[in-house]
Amino acid sequence: MTQAQPTLGTLLKAVRARNNWTLKEMSDRSGIPVSTLSKVEHDRLTLTYDKLLQLSQRLNIRMSELFAENDAAPEVAVTARRSLGDMARAVRVNTANYDYYYLCTELRRKRMIPVVTRVRAKSAEEFGDLVHHPGEEFIFVIQGRIVVHTEFYDPVALEEGESIYIDSNMGHAYVAGDGCDEAVILGVCSSADDDLMNSLLNLHGEEGERDIVRG
Repeated sequence: MTQAQPTLGTLLKAVRARNNWTLKEMSDRSGIPVSTLSKVEHDRLTLTYDKLLQLSQRLNIRMSELFAENDAAPEVAVTARRSLGDMARAVRVNTANYDYYYLCTELRRKRMIPVVTRVRAKSAEEFGDLVHHPGEEFIFVIQGRIVVHTEFYDPVALEEGESIYIDSNMGHAYVAGDGCDEAVILGVCSSADDDLMNSLLNLHGEEGERDIVRG
């Protein structure tokens, strides 16, 4: 049986229903106008990263909860779950250096986070500070070429079809290689931390202009 892909609107409705809030009460608590919340709930509007962060902080919910449905029933061990991912249904996060496309976001508490990324920064200086987050990650170059900068190793260039596996706690950055305006990579981030998705989303708050769009 195919399940409908949850939208930001349905997820907000679930949060509101779980707390028995009216739209006005959610508006008062979040600082987001009733009209905006109503449009989001009816899937006529999305929210920027800043607004999602505001919603998360003021309502005391994790950012990752806004990307996966929350069931009222207690969680049970699941041994046969699956999720089909495609770019059209990905959660897109735009930042100064990257465009991220998070796949299979309806699954909660994943130990692996698959993400397709368009790399635009062309130098470590343009990229800025190296990023750190829990776990490990595997990067495969789909298109173009990249240079991988890490905290403890010399930069390494990767061509299409090449890959690298690193400790994500080590500072790292991926930039487009020489003569390449933009590169596309597939990354798989993994961690024993159940809150890995939230840790990754919180990184985007440090990268200047950004936007989040579902689908």
